[in-house]
Amino acid sequence: MLPRLRRFALSLTGSRDRADDLVQATCERALRSAGNWEPGTRLDSWLYRIMQNLWIDEIRKAKPRGTEVPVEEVHDLAGEDGERSALARLSMQQILRALEQLPSEQRSVVSLVCIEDMSYREVADILAIPVGTVMSRLSRARAALGAPLQPTGAAADGRLGG
Repeated sequence: MLPRLRRFALSLTGSRDRADDLVQATCERALRSAGNWEPGTRLDSWLYRIMQNLWIDEIRKAKPRGTEVPVEEVHDLAGEDGERSALARLSMQQILRALEQLPSEQRSVVSLVCIEDMSYREVADILAIPVGTVMSRLSRARAALGAPLQPTGAAADGRLGG
């Protein structure tokens, strides 16, 4: 679970150090609250929800201070929004900058669906939101990612078709 938690934390924080801290805090909270986990339910979903809640708390604390998360430290974050051929031509730096611009709730959905390869239902359960909200956030995130990631040259002037 730790590699999966770390990937999710990286997608949320944009920083290796902050991601490591978030994973540690998640594990600590899970160990302290182990009695709350129901045997027979998905441990990964429970851990993702703990991490999501911790991250939301962190964002709320940081808002008044205006803390900024440096993305330059993340070199191994990978993901796609369904358009592999277009994203394959883009540099990782462009993708990271575009992901950083997404609102936190959209980044979470993109990370869980595209990076962790979870179903919409699983993501809805983890984030405690309706499946329709997952689909809406993912759609808005894909549209937002598409704008700054538009291909140049022949693709930009329409010669490659749809």
